[in-house]
Amino acid sequence: MTDNKAIILTVDDDPIILNAIMTTLSQDYIVRPFTSGETALKFLAKNSADLILLDYYMPNMTGFDVLRSLQADQRLREIPVIFLTGSVDSDDEVESLEMGAMDYLLKPIKPKSLLTRVRLQLELQRHRHHLEALVNEKTQQLQQSNRKLAQRDKITLNLLARASDMRDHDTGTHIFRTTGFARVLVEDLLARPKEGYQISVAEGQDIVEATKLHDLGKIAIPDAVLLKPGKLTPEEFEIIKMHPVYGEDMLHDAVKEMGEDSLLLTARDIAYGHHEKWNGSGYPRGISGAEIPLSARIAAIADVFDALTSTRPYKEPFPPAKAFAIIYADSGAHFDPYLVEIVRRHEADFESVLGCTD
Repeated sequence: MTDNKAIILTVDDDPIILNAIMTTLSQDYIVRPFTSGETALKFLAKNSADLILLDYYMPNMTGFDVLRSLQADQRLREIPVIFLTGSVDSDDEVESLEMGAMDYLLKPIKPKSLLTRVRLQLELQRHRHHLEALVNEKTQQLQQSNRKLAQRDKITLNLLARASDMRDHDTGTHIFRTTGFARVLVEDLLARPKEGYQISVAEGQDIVEATKLHDLGKIAIPDAVLLKPGKLTPEEFEIIKMHPVYGEDMLHDAVKEMGEDSLLLTARDIAYGHHEKWNGSGYPRGISGAEIPLSARIAAIADVFDALTSTRPYKEPFPPAKAFAIIYADSGAHFDPYLVEIVRRHEADFESVLGCTD
C-alpha cells in the first residue's frame, strides 16, 4: 500500500485497454501500467503490488509466461492475478486458474465488473493475510506451550529419576553416568547403522533419557533390604529382583494414562529388561538375545559399568581397566556382543564420562 491506496499493476499490449483500466481504477487505487510482461517483471524485481491485471495474449511474452515467472518467485507468487482476455475459450480460463490466477475477465472490460472483481480480490487478499497472521500467532503460542510442556516433562522425569536413584545412592551422579554411557553407545549406533541395531535419532534420544528411569522400581523396595550394608540373603535378593517388575508396572500404568508415548514405552522396556542377560540367565523373565529390547541391552552395560566403577557399601570402585575387562569377559553371556564391541571402540569416551563426575 502507498498512501493507504492499493497498488494495481496492469499489463496489456493495447494502450486503449490500459487507459480504460486507469480511468476506471485511478480514483481508488494507484495504477502502474505496462505494455509488456518484460517491463512489468523488471518493475516487480524491485517493487511489489497488491494485485496484477494481466493480459492473456501478448507478443513475445504471453500472460502465461508472466504468470509462470510470478509463480516461481516466493515473494511475487502471493500477489493475486486477474487475467484479461478477449478469448471465450473455456480451456484458457481453466488453465489460467489452475496455474494460480485468482480470476478471469473478458474483454471488452466493463468498468463496473472490473471494479467489483478488483475490490473482491483485494478484500480476499486482506482476509488471507489476516488469517495467516492469526495462524502464525496461534502457531507461535502453541510452540511456546509445547516447549513449556516439554520442559516440564523433562523436569518431572529428572525428579522422578533422582528420587529413585537416591534410594540407594548418595548423589545423583549414578544417573548422570549411566545416561552418559548410554549416550556413547547410542551415538555409535546412529553413526554406524547395522542390521538389527537400526535406530532413529528420536529413538536414540528416548533411550538416553529413559535410561534415567532404569531403577524406578527400587522405590518400592523396603529400606531394610535396599540399604542393607552387608551381603543379602537369598530371600532378600529375591526381593531386590522384583524392582524391574515394579518399575515396569509403574510405567505400564503411565503408558495407559498417557497413551502410546515413545519415551514411556522405552522406559518401560528398560525398567524390566536391564537385568536380563544375553544368555537368558537374567531376571525377571529369563529372556535372551534379541528378545531383550535393544534399549534394555544398552542400559544393562551402562548400569553395570557404573556399578563396577562406583563406591558401594560392599566394595571399593574398580579402576576403568578392570571394569572394561569384566564387561569384555561377559560378552555373549551377560552382554550383547555387538554392544561390547562398541564399548571397546569407545573406552576413552566411557572414561570421559567417569571423569566428569569425579
